[in-house]
Amino acid sequence: MVLALSFAVQAVGAILPNVPLLVAATVIGLAADMALHWWQRNMVSALGKLHATVFVRQVVRDLLVVTGLLRMAGLVQIEEEDHETRYLVIACGLLLFYALHVACQALATMVRRSRTLPVVTRNIDASSLRLSPAPPALLTSRWGQRLLGFSVPSTAGLLVTAETGSVRWAVGGITLSVLAALVAIGMLLLRLRPGRRPVTAEQALEWFESWLAEYRPTVGMYFSGGASSAYQANMWLEPLARLEGRPLIVLRERFMVSQITSTDIPVVCLPKVADLMRLEHSTLKMMIHPSNSGKTSQVLRIPTIKHAFVNHGESDKLSSCNPYAKAYDEVWVAGAAARERYALADVGIEDKDVVEIGRPQLDTIEPYAGAPTGPYTTVLYAPTWEGWDGNPGNTSVIEAGENLVRVLLADPKVRLLYKPHPLTGSVDSRAGTANVRIQEMIRAANARRATEHSDERPAPSAAAELARRTTELDRLTTSSFRASADDVERMLLQTVPEPGRATSVAAATTAWEAAYWASFPAWEHQIVTDARPTVYACFNVADLLVSDVSSVISDYLASEKPYAVANTSGLAEQDFRDAFPTVRAGAVLAPDASGVPALLESVRHPEKDTYAEARRELKLHLLGPSDPPSAVRFNEAARALCAAADEHRAGMAARALAAIPRQPDAKATLDDQRVRG
Repeated sequence: MVLALSFAVQAVGAILPNVPLLVAATVIGLAADMALHWWQRNMVSALGKLHATVFVRQVVRDLLVVTGLLRMAGLVQIEEEDHETRYLVIACGLLLFYALHVACQALATMVRRSRTLPVVTRNIDASSLRLSPAPPALLTSRWGQRLLGFSVPSTAGLLVTAETGSVRWAVGGITLSVLAALVAIGMLLLRLRPGRRPVTAEQALEWFESWLAEYRPTVGMYFSGGASSAYQANMWLEPLARLEGRPLIVLRERFMVSQITSTDIPVVCLPKVADLMRLEHSTLKMMIHPSNSGKTSQVLRIPTIKHAFVNHGESDKLSSCNPYAKAYDEVWVAGAAARERYALADVGIEDKDVVEIGRPQLDTIEPYAGAPTGPYTTVLYAPTWEGWDGNPGNTSVIEAGENLVRVLLADPKVRLLYKPHPLTGSVDSRAGTANVRIQEMIRAANARRATEHSDERPAPSAAAELARRTTELDRLTTSSFRASADDVERMLLQTVPEPGRATSVAAATTAWEAAYWASFPAWEHQIVTDARPTVYACFNVADLLVSDVSSVISDYLASEKPYAVANTSGLAEQDFRDAFPTVRAGAVLAPDASGVPALLESVRHPEKDTYAEARRELKLHLLGPSDPPSAVRFNEAARALCAAADEHRAGMAARALAAIPRQPDAKATLDDQRVRG
């Protein structure tokens, strides 16, 4: 609005002419344009779709100032008599600046392309690819900010000329803008010199193949998805790292390389299908798949690799028995419940291809230790998101979330942990709105409790300890990059990790979690939306889980602690239990949250808990036996699939050898000729 108004006022100031109006509107318009590029880039994109690009806007802005100068030429006494020459110099100077901007943009595109390699890596020494730090983003990617910044001297010179009538100011300002563009062009040209560019695409792929031959990966994880789906892959990092063999992570989207959390496993991103196919001739034997995506079918074409679908969680939802799973060689599930789910769904998954491995991620979850021992009962409310199918029973946030939170907050002996799904509100805006209101309710409750418990605060050293632990964990897990760093610069910096880093990260994470919970007073409710602490860390401090029909329940059952499920499906309670087996060992809460007080009573007094034995049985049914441990079963399944891949490769080689026409023996041919002679 400000930008559009500035152009209108600028036009009025140029036509009247009115110098103060023209100067003020131009300055405000240029400042508003800069603000858009810094803080509202979505609006910049929207304007671009209307063909009102920053280039067009700046040309119009300068044209209006020049129009104002022309209008004032007959009204203001000027120093030079040759008006035409004066404006010709200004016009030619501006045209030269715009031409240099276009040239700079073309060179920036060439530099970006030269630094866009067909493979992106992490935790791999890729220095032989002639990697180098990225040029400033102002020169390569932020071309709108570059144009506006370089235009400041020329626009300022034109405005001073309008005020004083002296052309020297306009010429001087335009000269500075031209010089800035020339410097930028020179810096970009240096980046295009053969010695300053990374290797060619073909050389990079040859290097990748040689690295594969040297590293000799055997087990891997394939992942493709959107920015908010990285958690699906991250939950399998630690189990993958513990497998026998040499692990590898294969990604398809460049941005996903930075979304994968701290790991020592080598990471490669191969955006193009043709480059992905180079894995066919590697030593990679099997890959696990945490999710289905459109690009999954591309890697399934590789015949030398076996594929197992492991999913990113199991629940009673239809998404946990997707027909797409039959595209994999095997489907690895937690326990017998998932095997039965696939059989009942009848989606083409043969029982022989289903392998029960448990949930190796759940090893860190602490078991049930009885009733809450402190003054507060910690309740974790972890609703799932609304999903893609529009089922009203997917999430409780919309219909029951506020009621549940209101009743829980009303209990003076409850401490609430609220951890909504990362995708909450992404499909249904009502879920996003309810999520915001729930968080406002929790903050208001904390404000009230703060006045009642002003003397119950952690020692100042607790906050200092958390800050120290955060710094230590960030140092181990977060790579610090310049704002202008591109993939090539990150590849250069994210080289082979130091030995023992994974062990250090695990210890630092445990210490951080302890410091995190100790930094808050025992009565304070928490809203947990960051990546840390994880939902598993929340499990360990919770006495009760309230959730929806989702994999959160299955994972929480590893602790055998009490849980409840919100029923917003519209089904009667018994029908709800019959439809969703994971509900049978927990309480069912109506949308009005009327059952919460009785639920809290059963948690505080275990003798009133009628679901304890059912939870133990359901845990075994959902997650499988604890002996052998899930990590062992996961490794055994991987070894068996690797053996199947070896057998398949041997068969392929034998068939290929049999298909080659046999050459006749030279001596036998000569003897045969003599006999016939």
